[in-house]
Amino acid sequence: MTAGLRVQTLTHRYGKKLALDGVSFSVERGAFCALLGPNGAGKSTLFALMTRLFVPESGSISIDGISLHDNPRAALGKIGVVFQQPTLDLDLSVRRNLVYFAALHGLSGRDAGQRIDSALGRLGMAERAGEKVRALNGGHRRRMEIARALIHAPSVLLLDEPTVGLDAATRQAITGHVHDLAETSGLTVLWATHLVDEIRASDRLVIMHKGCVLADGTSAQIAGAAPLADRFLQMTAAGEVA
Repeated sequence: MTAGLRVQTLTHRYGKKLALDGVSFSVERGAFCALLGPNGAGKSTLFALMTRLFVPESGSISIDGISLHDNPRAALGKIGVVFQQPTLDLDLSVRRNLVYFAALHGLSGRDAGQRIDSALGRLGMAERAGEKVRALNGGHRRRMEIARALIHAPSVLLLDEPTVGLDAATRQAITGHVHDLAETSGLTVLWATHLVDEIRASDRLVIMHKGCVLADGTSAQIAGAAPLADRFLQMTAAGEVA
């Protein structure tokens, strides 16, 4: 079966600093995969490479079977992205933000309107469509960014620390929404975080530290008999590979 996302022996440097060192993993289509690592693990560098902000020194990335190197336009068209830093126009309404984004993907008219309505509905944001973004709380802004990332019907959704700065209840709600998207729509999800409480025991889990993959399996398998938080701290302190 073709993986929804495949990263193979990815290496990248910033000058002399090695940011990623032969990173490899794949995520099945329709799976939710948590990418767990402390700050500085290389998660944001990996996202920059997957979204073509940077070109890797070596290695390869494929999105839904399409090589990002050989066919970047087609591969990027399969990706929806929620970056760590918000990228919303606070003075436009929720709908106007989404209409603008849809236009960037060549979508307009009835088609764009239906896609926007569907995306807002899936994230529980339909009743907020006419409100200015500035009036929304942090959790609703994040839901809106996820809805925006879904408008062009991507097959892979990348989220880089999407719950930073949000309270525990809001983080749990947003994580639940994204799990539901993977389960009900076949969307391949890569969720980058440093917070173990956002990860379910059944989730696929990749642990990164200092630019390397330390573990790759299900959360329950990697944690073993210990709580995941304890296992994560143990592994990142020792730099061991599982």
